[in-house]
Amino acid sequence: MNANTFAPLLGGLGLFLLGMSLMTDGLKRAAGPALHRILAGATRTRGHALGTGVLVTALVQSSSAVTVAAIGFVNAGLLGLAPALWVLFGANVGTTMTGWIVALVGLKFKVEVLALPLVGVGALLRLTGESHRRGALGLALAGFGLLFLGIATLQQSFAGLAGQFSLPQGQGATVLLTQLAIGVLMTVVMQSSSAAMTLALAAAQGGLVDAQGGAAVVIGANLGTTVTALLAAIGATPNARRAAAAHVAFNALTGLAAFLLLPWLVRALGQLGAWLTLPPDPPTQLALFHTSFNVLGVLLMWPLAEPLTAFLQRRFRAQEEDRARPHHLDTTVLQVPTLALDALGRELDRLGGLAQHGLRLALQDRDPSATGRATQQLNAAIAAFVERMSRAALSATESTELARLLRLLRYHESCVEQTLLAAGLPTARAGHELSLAQHRFTECGLQYLDGKLSLPAVQASYQFLKAAALQAGALGEWSLEEMERCLRRSSALRRALEQADKARSTAPPGRVHRNTN
Repeated sequence: MNANTFAPLLGGLGLFLLGMSLMTDGLKRAAGPALHRILAGATRTRGHALGTGVLVTALVQSSSAVTVAAIGFVNAGLLGLAPALWVLFGANVGTTMTGWIVALVGLKFKVEVLALPLVGVGALLRLTGESHRRGALGLALAGFGLLFLGIATLQQSFAGLAGQFSLPQGQGATVLLTQLAIGVLMTVVMQSSSAAMTLALAAAQGGLVDAQGGAAVVIGANLGTTVTALLAAIGATPNARRAAAAHVAFNALTGLAAFLLLPWLVRALGQLGAWLTLPPDPPTQLALFHTSFNVLGVLLMWPLAEPLTAFLQRRFRAQEEDRARPHHLDTTVLQVPTLALDALGRELDRLGGLAQHGLRLALQDRDPSATGRATQQLNAAIAAFVERMSRAALSATESTELARLLRLLRYHESCVEQTLLAAGLPTARAGHELSLAQHRFTECGLQYLDGKLSLPAVQASYQFLKAAALQAGALGEWSLEEMERCLRRSSALRRALEQADKARSTAPPGRVHRNTN
C-alpha cells in the first residue's frame, strides 16, 4: 500500500465532506425562517416534535443544524426541554436519510453523469443570485454534486483496496468491539457521522467488511457523535448541557441495544429487506440497519422520556436558575391566606435582594443581565402565585396586606426595568472631568444600598452630575449624543434607586432584603 492507493481515498473523502458542508449550508439558507417556524410549532405533542425532527433533518441534511436551532429555542424560552428532546431524537432518525441516498443512488449509478451538471448548474445559480434564495439553492445543488463525486471516488478507492486490505472480520465479541471502535474513531476524527457512515457503506460495497461488521461500524459512528456533543457542552448553558446529555443517553442506549442484538437484528433486517424487495447488497442492508436501530432507540426512549426530562431538569443547574426558582411559594399554603401572605412576603424579600444586587452591579458598570433575567423569571412565578391567591376569599385585613405586597412587587419590577435600561448605556470617558461627577454619584448610590446614606444625598449627587454633563455638552467637550446617553444612564440609575427606596418604605419595619449574591 502506498500514497497512490490512499490519495484517491483522501480526495474522495474530502469531496464528500466539502459537498456535505456546501449542501447543508445552502439548504439551511434556503430554508431561512421556515426552519425556525417549523421548530417553534413542534410543541403540541411528542409525536409532532419527533416528526418535525425527522422531517427537518431529512430536508436540511444536518442533525447539527436542527440540534442547535432546538437548543436556541429552549434557551429563548420558546420551546420546552421535553419537546426539544423529541426533536433531537427525531433528528437522529432523520439523519439516516444520508445512508439511503448513498446506498440507493450514490453507489448504484454512474453518478459522474449527474454530479458534474449539478455542480455547473449550482455554481451558475450561485453566481447569478448570491443575495437571493436561488443562490442558496445553487450552493446546495453544487454541494450535492460534489457529494456524489466524492462517493464515486470513495467507491473506486475501496474497490482497489479490496485485494490489499480488509477490516477485522469475524463473529466474536472482540472483533465486533474493534469494528465498533473504528466507527467511533472515524466519526471523532472527521467530526461527521454521515462521512463515517458513507465510508462504511463504500467499504461494504468494496468487500472490505461484511454486513454484520459494517453494522458494528455504523453503531460506532452513532456513538462517536456523543463525543462531539460532550465537547460542545463544555462551558455551554445548562439547557445546552441537558440536550447534550439527552443526546448521549439516546445514542448510548440505542447503541447498546443494537450491539447486544446485532446478529439477530442483522438477520431479521435481511428478511425484512427481502420482503420489502430492497436490493440485497450490503450498502442497502446497512442503510436499513441504520434507520431501524435509530427507530428502535425512539421506541426505547418513549417510556423513559419523562423520567429523563425530570432528571435532567435537576442537573446542570446554573446559579441564575436557582435564583429564579421560588424558595417560599407553595400551592399548599394557598388554602390558608395568612400563610400564603407570609410566604409571598418572604419571596418578595428575595426579589428585592435580587433587584438591589442587579442595581449594585449596574452602578459598578458591571453586567446585571443574568441577575435581571433571574429577577424577571422569579417575578413571573410570584405573579402566578398572586393570581391564584386573589381568587380565594380574603378578609379586609388580608386584602389590605395583599395590596401592600402588590405595591412592593411593582416597585421591585420598576427597579429592575430601570437597572437593565441603564446597563445598556455607556459611562463617561475615563480621565474626563465629568467622570469625577459620575464617580461621586456611583459612590453615593452604593453607600445608599449599604444603608450608609440617605436618598436625598443620592439625588443631590445626581443633580451635580447632570449639571456637569450639560456643561460638558455646552462647551463642546462632549458630543450631544454622548451627553444624552450619559444623562439617560444616570437618570435610569436614579429612578432605580428611587424605586428601591419606595420598596424599603413599603416593607414592614425590621424586614431586610435577603442577600442573593
